[in-house]
Amino acid sequence: MSEELRMREGRSLAQALEEHLSDWSSRTGITVEIWALPAHDAPPRIARAVLATLREALSNVERHSQSQVVSVAVTLGKGGLRMTVSDNGAGFTGSVAGRGITAMRTHLKEIGGTLSVSGVAGEGTTVTAAVPRSREAS
Repeated sequence: MSEELRMREGRSLAQALEEHLSDWSSRTGITVEIWALPAHDAPPRIARAVLATLREALSNVERHSQSQVVSVAVTLGKGGLRMTVSDNGAGFTGSVAGRGITAMRTHLKEIGGTLSVSGVAGEGTTVTAAVPRSREAS
């Protein structure tokens, strides 16, 4: 069942995130640490983009990182929505590009958000998505 359908069945963004993270961790064997989930719900358009971005970030962790742990924080406050996905895997040096990064940027651009990706070779990768309040409220 897709996150969008689950949300239509009355689930909040936080519930959809938690369920997806639990399912993903069970399937991959990678431990998920949830640092924060939004206390308030986001508009459906924003929630869909955040879930799609999270799915892609986790897919990249699974395919490329060789990580054993991934930490996720999604907050919604006065400044807008912020999502951080960090792993303790292989990391990288230089810049990154690929279909996954492009897809995440596209999901976020559609709602006025931005994406940053940083890595340290041998230490891990952090993906940060931000949607300003002016966009988050639409």
